[in-house]
Amino acid sequence: MSADIRVRFAPSPTGYLHVGGARTALFNWLFARHHGGKFVLRIEDTDFSRSSDEMVEGILRGMRWLGLGWDEGPIFQSQRIARYKEYSDRLLQSGHAYRCFCTPEQLAAKRGDPQEGGGPWIYDRRCASISRAEAEGRAVRGELFAVRFRVPPGKTAYADRVFGRIEVENANMEDFVLLRSDGAPTYHLGVVADDLDMAITHVIRGADHISNTPKQILLYQAMGKEIPEFAHLPLILGPDKQRLSKRHGATSVMAYSEMGYLPEAFFNFLALLGWSPGGDRELMTRKELIDSFSLEGVGKANAVFGIEKLDWFNAQYLQSMSSDELIELLTSELVGRGVWKGPEDAPQALKPIIELLRSRLKKIGDFAGTFKAFISDEFEYEPAAAQKYLRDAGLRDLVSRLLEQYAADREFSLESAERHLRSVAEQAGVKAGLLINALRVALTGQGVAPGLFEIMMVLGREKTCARMRRMEKYLLTAAM
Repeated sequence: MSADIRVRFAPSPTGYLHVGGARTALFNWLFARHHGGKFVLRIEDTDFSRSSDEMVEGILRGMRWLGLGWDEGPIFQSQRIARYKEYSDRLLQSGHAYRCFCTPEQLAAKRGDPQEGGGPWIYDRRCASISRAEAEGRAVRGELFAVRFRVPPGKTAYADRVFGRIEVENANMEDFVLLRSDGAPTYHLGVVADDLDMAITHVIRGADHISNTPKQILLYQAMGKEIPEFAHLPLILGPDKQRLSKRHGATSVMAYSEMGYLPEAFFNFLALLGWSPGGDRELMTRKELIDSFSLEGVGKANAVFGIEKLDWFNAQYLQSMSSDELIELLTSELVGRGVWKGPEDAPQALKPIIELLRSRLKKIGDFAGTFKAFISDEFEYEPAAAQKYLRDAGLRDLVSRLLEQYAADREFSLESAERHLRSVAEQAGVKAGLLINALRVALTGQGVAPGLFEIMMVLGREKTCARMRRMEKYLLTAAM
């Protein structure tokens, strides 16, 4: 291996950067960085009806968020149409390709006919026997045609760096189209022409391209060019072992950014989807991943995208950050979402909240969602928590008596807050848990939260009392 190694990531801008594409880009990037090679970004935008500048920018944003900088590009296929015709003409001249004058309607009618043996219909080469002179004459007269590759007899085999030797019978391949009648290249011509011109040495892509590879190898051979090494990556599945899709949740990379996942955590998580460094290592820095990466570590088995595992990675990265780092991160997040309406010293006011919730933090967005009550007074009681903990008929009187104690407590310390609550419960002949559970709902809106008295200390006496008054009103309304 040397610095001559060149790999590429070639997304189609018909959608945003999804998880599978991001993993492909990441593995190519790691491979290039490990070997000191080049990482090329190519945009395959010849599907003019579906490609858009918005999708291109979405792909670039996703790659930048993950820190996958490219060495060359982005190179757009749409700007290379003339080059694809040059390759097509070269194959026509050498006899490896021919003009096909079959209309789409004729081909559609043929595909509807049953194939002998029950297999899928394969193009019957009806135009392969047309002489070159006749075909050129018909083209000159303006008759529309596509260019098809003439698949030779025999077998095509290659050694995949992940799946091992793969061999196919050429008889099972139809003479595939290289150039459509409108002059647009097909995937097979475009990808081979691009990889040749960009001197790509290793093609690392998803396993769904395994069936395309023999056709592309035939093109390399027809052009008399060296064939790159191929490595096909296992697919990414959802927890139900079906291919990852929107029904499993977000698949766009930037959607995970918007949900509050850190790029470093997502990078680490994604690197381990289908690849292992060996041993039981999971939390790895970017440098450690670069140093350890090899195609030998890529498994054949499909990888499973588990959101719980991503949450774990993200939590580990968040918890490893200093308070100041978290304050900066969360302040930006909360201000951006319009949730934070704190005092002038907003960042420092977040510090005790962060320390209380650090061990429970999974995503940055938790502070605008699960932990919103620690930041804002605009929160609701969870219906399930209210149903479970706010139904006792004597609860309003207990809250009122405890509120009097807290309002008069100038000390309001961890010890005094607990002492007052247990005293009120004891005098009323009830378990302290009745008040503890009710006040947890009053202060956070939730039935599960950190320790009640620690919450009170973070909120302070004034806010604690205000939320208890809110609960008094709630309990009064609920009783009516």
